[in-house]
Amino acid sequence: MPRTTLTREQIIRAAVAVLDAEGVGGLNMRRLGAELGAAPTAMYWYVKSKDELVVLAGDHVWSEIELPDAAQLGWRAAAAALAHGVHDMVSRHFWLVSTMGTHLIYGPGKARYDDHCLAVYEAEGFSGAEADQAAATVLMFAIGAAQGEAAELAWRARLRRAGADEEQQLRETLAHMGEVARQFPRLRERVLSTPEVDAGPSSRSAFEFGLDTILDGLQAQSRARQPK
Repeated sequence: MPRTTLTREQIIRAAVAVLDAEGVGGLNMRRLGAELGAAPTAMYWYVKSKDELVVLAGDHVWSEIELPDAAQLGWRAAAAALAHGVHDMVSRHFWLVSTMGTHLIYGPGKARYDDHCLAVYEAEGFSGAEADQAAATVLMFAIGAAQGEAAELAWRARLRRAGADEEQQLRETLAHMGEVARQFPRLRERVLSTPEVDAGPSSRSAFEFGLDTILDGLQAQSRARQPK
């Protein structure tokens, strides 16, 4: 019999916590059981396999994104809020992007996000395939923009599992990257002029620039179709 004190929702949330800390490589039923204070075999009353659990966890994190009201904010501000929501969610859950390449992640969480996105773009006058394309374009950009932060978190999780010194490895890696960049004139100029640049604000600035550029283009398309 399954443990009456355990629920499928608890297992999924615990799986997300383990994935956030250790990545897919660190997730297994034994680790999950230890997190929940339950026998590893108890997990199988609620999920069939680790792969199913990864899919459930992947869909679950999409439900973290707040859904803005386009009628209140306007379509552009709502579209930007959704893009920020995806960017921040992917940055928090570094394992999601890689699992999207190996698992078909789709459920109520992702469907909820997709449906609201279509409503936002339809509010601006996009319809049918155009609304699909507009939503997909912004989504792909937001995911891609978050990959740098997600990659660093994934790298740190791998180092932790191996018992390595994260900060020492980071210093050595950054030093190596600087040596490589100095071999190329434009990169060398940037390395020498901003040796202590903080990647966080610059990354956010690049994201804002790209998002504004895409939304400018979508807005221009929308206005071009409107009656003169």
